[in-house]
Amino acid sequence: MLLIFLTCFLSGCTKVDSTKTVIQFASWGSKSEIDILQPILEDFEKDNPDIKIDFMHIPQNYFQKIHLLFASNTAPDVIFVNNLYLPIYANAGLLQEMSPDDVFYKQSLDALSWKGKLYAIPRDVSNLVIYYNKDIFDQKHIPYPDANWTMSEFLEISKELTDKKTFAISFEEDPMFFLPYLMSEGGGILSDDLSKEIIQTPESQKGLNFYSDLRKKYHAAPLKSESASATMAQMFLQEKLAMHLSGRWLTPKYRDEAKFNWDIVPFPKGDKGSIVPLDASGWAIAKSTKHPKEAQRLVKYLSSKESIEKFSESGLIVPARKDVANSKYFLDNKAPKNAKVFLDVIETSKPTPVSVNYKEIVDKLSKQLEYKFN
Repeated sequence: MLLIFLTCFLSGCTKVDSTKTVIQFASWGSKSEIDILQPILEDFEKDNPDIKIDFMHIPQNYFQKIHLLFASNTAPDVIFVNNLYLPIYANAGLLQEMSPDDVFYKQSLDALSWKGKLYAIPRDVSNLVIYYNKDIFDQKHIPYPDANWTMSEFLEISKELTDKKTFAISFEEDPMFFLPYLMSEGGGILSDDLSKEIIQTPESQKGLNFYSDLRKKYHAAPLKSESASATMAQMFLQEKLAMHLSGRWLTPKYRDEAKFNWDIVPFPKGDKGSIVPLDASGWAIAKSTKHPKEAQRLVKYLSSKESIEKFSESGLIVPARKDVANSKYFLDNKAPKNAKVFLDVIETSKPTPVSVNYKEIVDKLSKQLEYKFN
């Protein structure tokens, strides 16, 4: 009896109707994100009484744990993935091929494809825009930037915005945040065909030098010592930053906490235009699943118009479904006023070129760039 008790205590015994098919589904996500997801999963179970969802929430070290589950042949049936890690699993033959659907932005499908085949159905796209504090622009009598501003205009505005209290623009050393500077000049980290690293090309170096100069030459972006433990989002909210290059995920926070007027604008145009990396997240099915039809039903439900509307209402994501992106659920009356910029940017952005060993390439690059950025 004691043995049974201990077994149940350690494994968390739950009674599952033996007539139901259990689908294990893994995802990361903040509390606010999970608060949206849980009711959707409950509704799915009501509409599909023959299926029970075993939801595996992994809030930290998500892909490390997914790696271990695949390695031990205990991978979940349905896995929430992003384009930065998908190539590892797709290349190893661990994911089922999916069928594309034109209700989604083509760029989101491209981002979640490997060698021309789709391996996840997209939930959202993730691109970068420049959030800006309209009040600071007004105080300094600087016109708001528009969609056609150039890199040289951006630099001149940054110089005007910078003073003893305020930095002009955010500076983050994660490649995601300097890739727009490289891509807009025709450079990047990997070539589009993934055959070679292109960080040393003149185009990439031009973008890198411009980015580094914002911090080290013009002092328009904070040094590490000046931001200390504060994040760029915190500095923007404290009005120590006039502009912040970031993604849609900060919209709910800025809606709730900003004590000033703010809006968004596309990244400035370099020699090749305004190009930011486009990432995507979505639902993949493990090839090892014993219940492929039921797993497909779950993915279809999660990626439905109704479900994506619920994810979009929070302001947290840019929906990958075009019908939701162009609806009131995304283009509502809340800040930012120019929410459509997120959609316009999709058309000029491009999926981040990601290889199987992309993480190793990026880690090596980050060490090489420490001297340049600091």
